[in-house]
Amino acid sequence: MTATLAASTEDAPPAPEVKRRGRGRSGQRTRTFYLFVGPWIAGFVLLTLFPLGYAFWMSLTNTDGLSPNWSYVGFENYVRVFQDTQTIESLGRTGIFMLATVPTGVAAGLAMAVLLNRDFRGRTLFRALFYLPAVVPGVAAALTFKIIFDKNAGAANAAVGAVGGEPISWLADPYTRFVLILMILWGVGGSMIISLAALQDVPRELLEAAKVDGASPAYSFFKITLPILSPIIFFQVVTGVIGSLQVFVPSLLLAPVNGPAAVTAVPEGNYFFMVHVYAEYFAKSHFGYASALLWVLFAFVLLITGIVFKLGNRSVFYGGVDPTEKEGS
Repeated sequence: MTATLAASTEDAPPAPEVKRRGRGRSGQRTRTFYLFVGPWIAGFVLLTLFPLGYAFWMSLTNTDGLSPNWSYVGFENYVRVFQDTQTIESLGRTGIFMLATVPTGVAAGLAMAVLLNRDFRGRTLFRALFYLPAVVPGVAAALTFKIIFDKNAGAANAAVGAVGGEPISWLADPYTRFVLILMILWGVGGSMIISLAALQDVPRELLEAAKVDGASPAYSFFKITLPILSPIIFFQVVTGVIGSLQVFVPSLLLAPVNGPAAVTAVPEGNYFFMVHVYAEYFAKSHFGYASALLWVLFAFVLLITGIVFKLGNRSVFYGGVDPTEKEGS
């Protein structure tokens, strides 16, 4: 049997040579891939992963960012977050701000888009005028509103005085929160232009068929247009929630005091969570505690976004698929 195997092995034809040209091309493609993606990977590691890891390490210490004398405190900073009354109040204030601005902004943008989607003379001009505030930088918008609502020389108090009223301290409690909300809604043109673009994709034949069947404009809007726009509305809600939970610069710029001391003079109505984080970092030099606050904010944003996605699965239509049917399947 051994002799037979040896004979069969000797009689077998030689194995064909492996072509290395394919391997060479594959290796070249791999090197090219990493050559192009390498800068992004380096930037992601150095500018994202490393700062995140460093911030988490700081959250486990009592460092002030300058002194070499620091110690490891474990999760004491996280425990302190839920025992700090100012932190809890600022987080709740931020949540209320989110509930006040996100639905209002999305609804106002959609309403403006529906109006400007009609065919009338000067439509392009009105579209440009309504969208213009959205391209104004946030700092410029905040400073403009600060001048308008200045107690002594602002246009708002000039209008109040014209009707016989007394000057109002718009940039102090309890009015400052309304000034901030008004400033945020002033830039609703960004939401309008997104909704307006989505309205162009609503099939005209569906609206015409509904009209022929006797459907009212309101019925067509809520039963045809709104479901088709639901993915765009959902996108705006998610981005709006994330942005509103991180509001910071407008609150700081609307403070009655300018410069680095502004964070200590922010009125209570505009003292949001990120303002509190900034104060802990740079006004009190509590780098460890402030880093813990940022991680808590990350968890809070993740939780709220998850809730929004869960609710969106029941109300968002993708490609004409009913979400209730998708859940049933």
